[in-house]
Amino acid sequence: MERGGHISGSGGQRVEGMDRRLAPPGFWRRYAPHAGGAFVAIAIAIWLLVGAGDRVYRVPFDHITIATVTHGPFEDYIAVRGAAAPFATHYLTAEQGGVVKQVLVEDGITVKAHQPLIVLSNGALELQVASREADTESQVNALENTRLQLEEGRFKYQHDLLDIEHQIATLQGDLARDKILLDGNAIAPSIYAQEQADYAYQLKLREATLASGDKERQVREGQLVQLGRALARLNENVATAKASLDSLTIRAPTEGRLTALDAEVGQSKAPGAVLGQIDTLDRFKLTAQVDEFYLGRVTPGQTAVFQAEGRDYQATVFKIYPQVANGTFRIDLHFADVSPREVHVGQAIDMRLELGGAALATKLPNGPFYQDTGGHWVFVVSPDGHYAVRRNVRLGRRNPEHVEVLEGLGPGEKVIVSGYEAFQRVDRVQFEQ
Repeated sequence: MERGGHISGSGGQRVEGMDRRLAPPGFWRRYAPHAGGAFVAIAIAIWLLVGAGDRVYRVPFDHITIATVTHGPFEDYIAVRGAAAPFATHYLTAEQGGVVKQVLVEDGITVKAHQPLIVLSNGALELQVASREADTESQVNALENTRLQLEEGRFKYQHDLLDIEHQIATLQGDLARDKILLDGNAIAPSIYAQEQADYAYQLKLREATLASGDKERQVREGQLVQLGRALARLNENVATAKASLDSLTIRAPTEGRLTALDAEVGQSKAPGAVLGQIDTLDRFKLTAQVDEFYLGRVTPGQTAVFQAEGRDYQATVFKIYPQVANGTFRIDLHFADVSPREVHVGQAIDMRLELGGAALATKLPNGPFYQDTGGHWVFVVSPDGHYAVRRNVRLGRRNPEHVEVLEGLGPGEKVIVSGYEAFQRVDRVQFEQ
């Protein structure tokens, strides 16, 4: 506050003095010094981070890994981790379904071919089979009766034919004898004429009987063929019915180890349900998951090398599954000879899968940088070793140790091979000691 006295006006009048409040300083006047200091600090930080021109990232030298480009033999292989698996697996399925009545074995044991393992019960199937057997038996009896009737008809035909032949032979004798008597007027001509008529009748009767016999034989033979087919079908039905009952006993399809047994007494199993599996013991294969990057380079016949119990072994790529899941695809490898005894089913195995032979090439030690850039660019260290600049390159084949350089780098140059996560969008990496 400022205390004043009398003030003279322009007109000579005196104005009574009063107290006057001074205005406080403004907002910018109060905080401008602090804001300016903060702005300068931010500007310095930005300058240190970005630099005067290109986008620069400063990093302590001991936080990165640097490798040198060289020229020499490049071995074209990849490291894969596989596992020993049964060469063949046979699944146990419930063909008819039913309730588990008995479990005759334990999981994990070695079983023989056709050995009973599980017994199911199926009341509806048993009644159905019993009814089918009864119907089949009835039809078989009816067919046998028909066959018997046909045979009886054949016997009657043969009997009638023999009877006619006997009558003809008798009449022939009578005619020969009575012809002599007729010539001596010992018998009446009418008697001889009657015998001639009877003989002619028997001849015609034999001819008709033979004709009808041929026709009857053809019909009978056709009916017997049909009866034979019908009987065969009925017998097949009976065999099928008995086989369906027999399928309620689950047997081992081959010799091997029983695994994944899924059967408890009282459980209900639907038709087609898998109750376990039999794994072969005499042979096994190797399975491995390979990075999808190599899908076009892995082919059947390529060799994988691994060690077990201090010995070297080889396996050959046999089958490739092109379906990609979680960035990998599956391959199966077989042994050319007998499976090694030192390897057991389920054992994990580190393998070296040969993709091609060794050849001279410019190469760069492999590192995490490849996953960050896809092999399209790298940071090359300056000759004085104080910084690294971004450079487009073209890289080729990879193995666990090296990456083939096709364009953009020469032997002797140094490259950052550690991860590029922190400086994906910069042009220059400045090293700090």
